[in-house]
Amino acid sequence: MRNGVLAVTRDGAVAFMNEVAYRTFGLTPRRDDLGRPFAEVLRDQPDVVRILASAFEVSHLPNRAELRLKPLGKVIGYTLSLVVDEQGRTAGVALFFKDLTRVEQLEERERLRDRLAALGEMAAAIAHEVKNPLAGIEVMAGLLRRQVPDSPDAQSLLADIINEAKLANRIVHEVLEFVRPIRLQVERTSIAQVLHDAVVLAENKMDRGDVSMRVTIAKNVPPIQADPHQLCQLFTNLLINALEALDGKGAITIAATGGVQDDDRGAAGEEHATLPTVMIDIEDDGPGVAPEVKDKIFNPFFTTKPQGSGLGLAIVRKIVDAHDGRIDLKTAPGQGTRFRVTLPVAAGTEWFQ
Repeated sequence: MRNGVLAVTRDGAVAFMNEVAYRTFGLTPRRDDLGRPFAEVLRDQPDVVRILASAFEVSHLPNRAELRLKPLGKVIGYTLSLVVDEQGRTAGVALFFKDLTRVEQLEERERLRDRLAALGEMAAAIAHEVKNPLAGIEVMAGLLRRQVPDSPDAQSLLADIINEAKLANRIVHEVLEFVRPIRLQVERTSIAQVLHDAVVLAENKMDRGDVSMRVTIAKNVPPIQADPHQLCQLFTNLLINALEALDGKGAITIAATGGVQDDDRGAAGEEHATLPTVMIDIEDDGPGVAPEVKDKIFNPFFTTKPQGSGLGLAIVRKIVDAHDGRIDLKTAPGQGTRFRVTLPVAAGTEWFQ
């Protein structure tokens, strides 16, 4: 079966739990699980425990409901059914469920595409109207600086005008980059080389200060089918974000390892399969991110930086999605921040547009 099945008795003991259920809940099967209290077996999934515990008390059991497994970052669609004995008495309850994480990711990608399409129309319309005047302002301010070389106050004001024009022009450029469809130029790509190039670019764009940077590539990391230039931009943005958070003092750890993830694209009845992946962690020991900011961090134009455009991490998310990967954030105030990028070894067949 490709769906998870979990059955518990009326007195709260586990009666049955299939392999898919163990895998979805991130549990390791144990021989003595059958007969143990389900609250003990599923202690790391309190929401599932709550649903099972209330099954004998509600009059209408949920059918085709959804539940987010917060500790695992997964979403399941589930149905609860009572199990009755020969006398018609309730003997237990069965939970049938399917991992919908992949489906939700695809739906979120569709919503992002719709937002980008609307934003793209607007950006294309204003780009020409905005970029030309900005270039004119910068050029004329530069000419004017040459006309008033002996006035420090005028020189300072003109320098501010030029810097602000450059900032505005950069924001327009980033908006156009963000809304432009990504067409991957897929080739055999070395993650080690991509990370090396990203470190060099990040250091060229930002003063590293006293920040130490360590890169560790595991021996089991294979080459992947990907666009090396897009991946370089992705990791450069993450490194710049980490450097900005550390403000010249601290440590950044970059680690790449090989792994596998569940392949849920097969047909019903097929044996469980996995896809080889590469996981890249970029972690800093900085101040971390507040809980109210964490859920918005990948949103376009959301930023906590005075001079930020709010597009750096949004572009990161877009590149990850284009490679059919995923990005996860682990952070807490005062405990640093870790971005984990998981990429499939084999390339997808679709362009992200």
